[in-house]
Amino acid sequence: MGTVRRSTSKPLPAALIQIQQNIADCEQCERLRTYCKGIGETKRKAYRDQTYWARPVPGFGDPKARVLIAGLAPGAHGANRTGRPFTGDGAGYFMYPVLHETGFATQALAVSRDDGLRLRDAWIASVVRCAPPGDKPTPQELRTCSMHFAAELGELKRLRVVVCLGKIAFDGYLAYLLSKRVIERKSAYRFAHGVHYEMPDGRYLLCSYHPSLRNTNTGRLDKAMFTRIFVKARELAALK
Repeated sequence: MGTVRRSTSKPLPAALIQIQQNIADCEQCERLRTYCKGIGETKRKAYRDQTYWARPVPGFGDPKARVLIAGLAPGAHGANRTGRPFTGDGAGYFMYPVLHETGFATQALAVSRDDGLRLRDAWIASVVRCAPPGDKPTPQELRTCSMHFAAELGELKRLRVVVCLGKIAFDGYLAYLLSKRVIERKSAYRFAHGVHYEMPDGRYLLCSYHPSLRNTNTGRLDKAMFTRIFVKARELAALK
């Protein structure tokens, strides 16, 4: 059993604490659990002296968040090692400086759950909570893990904007809206970087390329493009 230590500047409601613990204790997807545990045992040479989290990774942030940042899944040697989304890997080293500059994070560097980083007006989660082989969860794994995403969304009462990082997160959020009968069909919405939609429930869906090294190293996503996403998120959420 993994014990969740909170990374937030505000006390979490009991319901969110329980959701985080339920995520950390989840064993439903055998393929993913076997893979994550194996990575935690073999480790990467640079982290050989560290103890990997190697559990499903809960979301974290401000319980009064007006912006949800939804990713795909933990990185094998990032969040699967540190236990916090986008922490300790290339995607996080690209993202958190932008969140810091746009007022959502208290610092630019994210290296561990105990590094002092806090989020303001934002919550970060993913549609799959275990690192999948090749960054490719199966459709069944996505469906199984959707209950955790839905549980967090249900407790973030002040959300105004959902920023989906990549097509899989976008599809995962649309599947959630479909299950709640907020939308009638997913085909009415198209993923493209910078596109946003006002949804029938009054929240906004804002799309961004994922800050993976595949995108940032090739120039498909650069800092200016990513910064504009979070400036827009503040605007849509009516944050000063």
